Amino acid sequence: MKIAIIGGGAAGFFAAIQASGPGRSVTIFEKSSKILLKVKVSGGGRCNVTHQPMEISKLVKNYPRGEKFLKKVFSKFDSNDTIDWFEKRGVALKIEADGRMFPVTDDSQTVIDCILKEVNRLKIELLKSHAILEIDKLETGYKLKTNHGDFAVNQIIVTTGGFPKTESYSFLKSLNHNIVDPIPSLFTFNTPRESLKELMGISVKNGLVKIAGTKLNYQGPILITHWGVSGPAVLKLSSFGAKWLYDQQYQAAALINWNGSFGELDYLENLQNYVVNHPNRKVVTNPLFEIPARLWGHFCDKSEIEIKQTHARLTKKQLNKLVQNLFCYNLRVEGKTTFKEEFVTAGGISLDQINSDTMESKIHPNLYFAGEVLDIDGITGGFNFQAAWSTGYLAGKSTHNSDL
Repeated sequence: MKIAIIGGGAAGFFAAIQASGPGRSVTIFEKSSKILLKVKVSGGGRCNVTHQPMEISKLVKNYPRGEKFLKKVFSKFDSNDTIDWFEKRGVALKIEADGRMFPVTDDSQTVIDCILKEVNRLKIELLKSHAILEIDKLETGYKLKTNHGDFAVNQIIVTTGGFPKTESYSFLKSLNHNIVDPIPSLFTFNTPRESLKELMGISVKNGLVKIAGTKLNYQGPILITHWGVSGPAVLKLSSFGAKWLYDQQYQAAALINWNGSFGELDYLENLQNYVVNHPNRKVVTNPLFEIPARLWGHFCDKSEIEIKQTHARLTKKQLNKLVQNLFCYNLRVEGKTTFKEEFVTAGGISLDQINSDTMESKIHPNLYFAGEVLDIDGITGGFNFQAAWSTGYLAGKSTHNSDL
């Protein structure tokens, strides 16, 4: 039994491991010279393996696309199973404050070494720099046309990851699967004409970002960068708003509440109380609401508050402007920035043609799909890797039960 895995990423390697067994020859085809690249660079080189376990009904809410499909998948392999799988193979994981899970070594190479050790133990063949040019259906399997010749196989698991352009799926053309046009997901907001970017490096722990004119919003850490705003709140918002922002050509107004624990009236009442209790304190040099000093100074400047002005001398206009900057800071978004190594796409193989119980194609038997090649994507926090492990696991296991 010959099984081909197309793609040497997280889903591909995990699928290959599950597909292995007596009398089965498993080969991973990777078009580049590098493998497990996202595993290597994820989480700043620490590898955000998964997210803290939660109920499946809550887990699937972290996937803007694929929520319903993943309910069945996760019922067979979820975050608990991922943790168990790695820990049984010597990779202890830890939970961070925001729920993300990393190896205790804080080194992605630990995860890679674990996976490669399993691949070597199972004698899975790895062919790097082998690009799949075309897949042809045969009477008893498939023929893979590659840049290094043709290969006949009984079963295929496609785990190529997401592509930025629809044309990149051309090697699947003969199989007639519907492809949802890919668009970027998980990106930062560029604000080239905003003075805020001069404060790069400053972050807040609990901001709330909204897209004006929509119901799209997300709460969490915000980071100011030299090109605009980033951080989990922005990245997660970009994921849920991927289609809308794409249609708007990434031209939008972002409205930021710099401390999501406070509403507009909360800010006003707290400032008014501060005036009563500390009338002689200077506004600029006494930041409130857990706002970093430099960012607070920026808000004061935009509110036309002078450097030596005390709270007692605040005018009603200045007070209202300060509240506005804290609660509803208007930021003009003009473009996005994605990270090449960690890019995530919305779009891919349409889920209505995939059996969620097995990951097998509904069109062609013994053809399976797993990972980001599918029209599935998650927000940051280990969710995309969890989808890769789960779909890869299910696809690999299902090859054992197929009728040939």
